[in-house]
Amino acid sequence: MILKVIRYIKGYLRIRITGYSTERFLNACRHKGIFLWGLRPVSGAYEMNITVKEFRQLKPMIRKTGTKVLIVKRTGLPFFLHKYRKRKLFFGGACLCLLMIFAMSRMIWGIDISGNTTYTDEALLNYLESRNVKNGMARADVDCARIVKDIRKEYNDIIWVSASVRGTKLYIQVKENEDSIPVEEHAGQDNNKAVDIVADQDCVISDIVVRKGVVMVKKGDQVKKGDVLISGQVPVNNDAKEVTGYQYHESDADILGTVVLPYEDECSHVYEEKKKLKQEKGRDICKEEYFVTIGRMRFTFGSIQNKYKHFEAHASLKQLRLFENFDLPVTFGVRTATPYYAVRKTYTKQEEREILSANFYRCLEELEKKGVEILENDVKIYTGQDSSRAKGTLTVLMPVGEKKPSELLEVPESQEEVQGETVDGNDGSNH
Repeated sequence: MILKVIRYIKGYLRIRITGYSTERFLNACRHKGIFLWGLRPVSGAYEMNITVKEFRQLKPMIRKTGTKVLIVKRTGLPFFLHKYRKRKLFFGGACLCLLMIFAMSRMIWGIDISGNTTYTDEALLNYLESRNVKNGMARADVDCARIVKDIRKEYNDIIWVSASVRGTKLYIQVKENEDSIPVEEHAGQDNNKAVDIVADQDCVISDIVVRKGVVMVKKGDQVKKGDVLISGQVPVNNDAKEVTGYQYHESDADILGTVVLPYEDECSHVYEEKKKLKQEKGRDICKEEYFVTIGRMRFTFGSIQNKYKHFEAHASLKQLRLFENFDLPVTFGVRTATPYYAVRKTYTKQEEREILSANFYRCLEELEKKGVEILENDVKIYTGQDSSRAKGTLTVLMPVGEKKPSELLEVPESQEEVQGETVDGNDGSNH
């Protein structure tokens, strides 16, 4: 492959040798060390390839052997440049194109985010843009370590982040803590205030692992929404076991509870089916709009505006890419508007049961993805006059609790000046 490239850059000729002593000519070339390749017989003659430099050395051998040489084809960069030597704009444009590709290869033209389930790509991209990480920035300005630290600092429930640059794309991978307890924005911001973990719904405590704070419940307890599960106020006791004050902490724990979740879904007997209109009176009525986006500029051709009341609009776009990791800031695509009219139809009982069942199993899959374990299923399908319903409860094992600022407890005045204080509670140092 490399040899072919070198030959193309230097240029070579395809020649045809005719005469009565073609074999003597070939022997003479071998004796002089002239390299020939691609040799094959053609109609009583021979064709072969030879470099331009060695072609100029053939004159003595041609005279000596009485053969004739005909140039069949010229191949290579020198001949290409000579052929188009007067087309200066073409070569100028080609050079400009190469310079633009080189310049664009020094920029970031795509940000790929994977592993996120709680936060959408748009939310993460907006945050990155607020930190000046966006399409069009120079690759040299991308600080992957800073991006990782910023995301970890901004999103508490993202426990792992990876950032890397390959080609013109920035790849960001995240892993979320699915079992984490949601933290309100104002919680834990002030070190002088305690933060409790309170029940976010009625449940029975099934398991509890505390890292910081005072446990207020135990396994098997029935709790109501709003009950304090972990207190962020660790009492300070004196030698007489009297409370003389409190140490304030932000509670931290993993709590699992058995929760009864209500489930309800409805499917109407009557539904509307869309009948698409592609032609009217033998004429195509679908509208198309083509668009090209270059950086922040957008060019459109055509329009999807039409006279019909109901229509479906679909769009497909593709980003221009030279290589796997070399995206260019150019996207193109098409938007299509297809008119339709609605036809009222009625589900059969079997179809309604299948739809409700499919929705129910889809709900179970979503719960399992969030780490929720299904313990008991008590959902049934009921048929009414206008619709069918799936109704019942699900008993599940799931993470419970949310962080809220603690209501500070007052210390009795008679105990404030007692000496010899000791701390009673879990401050996170031993579990």
